[in-house]
Amino acid sequence: MIFKYKFLKKSLIDGDFSIENIDFKDIQKVSTYWIAAQERINLFNDGAIFLKTHNGLCKLENNFFTNKNNTKAAIYVVRDPRNVITSLSHHYDMSLEESFNFLTDKNIGLINRKIDSSVVTTIGDWSNNYKSWRNLKFSPLLIVKYEDLITDVKKTFLSILNFLKDFMDIKIEENRILKTIESCSFDRLAKNEEIKGFNESVYSAKKDKKLKFFYLGKKNNWKKLVKKEIINKINNRFKNEMKELGYLI
Repeated sequence: MIFKYKFLKKSLIDGDFSIENIDFKDIQKVSTYWIAAQERINLFNDGAIFLKTHNGLCKLENNFFTNKNNTKAAIYVVRDPRNVITSLSHHYDMSLEESFNFLTDKNIGLINRKIDSSVVTTIGDWSNNYKSWRNLKFSPLLIVKYEDLITDVKKTFLSILNFLKDFMDIKIEENRILKTIESCSFDRLAKNEEIKGFNESVYSAKKDKKLKFFYLGKKNNWKKLVKKEIINKINNRFKNEMKELGYLI
């Protein structure tokens, strides 16, 4: 989850930015429009805009993903890669071995398979994605650990609100905080998905059905779900960053 002031994907998919003959799956071509698309959004929006991306804060040839003029601040949510791998495995219907290859591929990119005009997202491996945003120099940054959102959701939510107060007018009220936490609980979201579906759930050709987006929640425990061999490979591959974040001692 990233809090950014502007972002390419909204512009291209929602039709705010007119581009002729561009292949949205060609990252080389798309990257040439990263900044231009964000500047285009600026013309039609006042104030702060919340947008989400999985993209790394990267530079492709001479094209930067974003810059100071288009980024008020960023919130980066990081998660233990040993739990990321189980989510990847379920969401994309891959084996844990395939998911490990995905997680460690520095050249990995994503395309939303449900949207023909979807823009390719340059992710990189878990380590490079994290470090790219951690090293953000031109805008304020808040790093949030996914695990803290589970163990102490209220405290973590408050830290996010206090961070955002520097960029927008926010009234922090206890009752609204509690209502927000309740409405966004995993159980509630999972129940809503059962009733209404969820637009980011992915269809599995293997199983001939859509896979649940809200799948395990707190039950996603790498100690019980991931083979020791893969755990060791993840620990070795991302040792420095995992120690930095407290995932390894």
